[in-house]
Amino acid sequence: MTFPFPETKTGLRFGLASLALTTCLAAVLAAGLPARAQDNPVLAKVNGVEIRQSDVALAEEELGPSLAQMDPATKKDNVLAFLIDLKIVAKAAEDKKVENSEDFKRRIAFARNRLLMDSLLATEGKAATTDEAMKKVYEEASKQITGEAEVHARHILVETEDEAKAIAEELKKGADFADLAKKKSKDPGASDGGDLGFFTKEQMVPEFSAVAFVLEPGKISDPVKSQFGWHIIKVEEKRNRKAPDFEQVKPQIETYVTRKAQADYVAKLREAAKVERMDKTAEPAAKPAEAAKPDASKMAPAKK
Repeated sequence: MTFPFPETKTGLRFGLASLALTTCLAAVLAAGLPARAQDNPVLAKVNGVEIRQSDVALAEEELGPSLAQMDPATKKDNVLAFLIDLKIVAKAAEDKKVENSEDFKRRIAFARNRLLMDSLLATEGKAATTDEAMKKVYEEASKQITGEAEVHARHILVETEDEAKAIAEELKKGADFADLAKKKSKDPGASDGGDLGFFTKEQMVPEFSAVAFVLEPGKISDPVKSQFGWHIIKVEEKRNRKAPDFEQVKPQIETYVTRKAQADYVAKLREAAKVERMDKTAEPAAKPAEAAKPDASKMAPAKK
């Protein structure tokens, strides 16, 4: 699913203006995170200014990817060291009146707008993700896939027709299909006995599907040629495709409903706004990208 607004996470900042900006961002965000003193201990002081556990938690959230490989103790120590340096350098920046520069003011204005946007869109998205809305999306997506034919099959894939014919003869004499697949198939699923799980016609190359969907369960095909080589196919089971349980795909649906609500909200605001583009000739304002609908093909039940 896509959404037109980039992620808000940022990496470690360098430079006086950026460090001071980070301090301001932290102050704005922390204001909305009340915590009792006993649950929010002071971890350090810099020239008398406290750094609390909530500051470390906020910094961890902001610095996210750069901390991913650290164990919890190392992460906490590194973040606290970063916050100490942040306080020291930010104070030096204040003493030098860095905040009075036009560049700094522009960055603060941008950061404020970004925080306002993120906060409002998060609220709109959360309000939209009701059980009723999500189940409606689930039911619509389920209708697209329910009833479609599926086949559960195994196959053995080899390079040449002669190899395929030799394997077919072994199978006619009673050899176990899964065992032969493990020993002779060049397909990545050979270790699974050639098991392909359930699939629809569109999920396989035409030559393969044409045979697999005609064979009755328990039957084994003659050699079948495709772009990948020569196949021997055994059909295990046939069924009509079913949608997975709601709970199984709930996270995917929740993301879709959230993104769609946000995109619709932005589109509504844009329609009411007067937007003038000075960099190009007048043309209708581009609409924000719509959230992609849940892919019905990805809502298939898991492989047996």
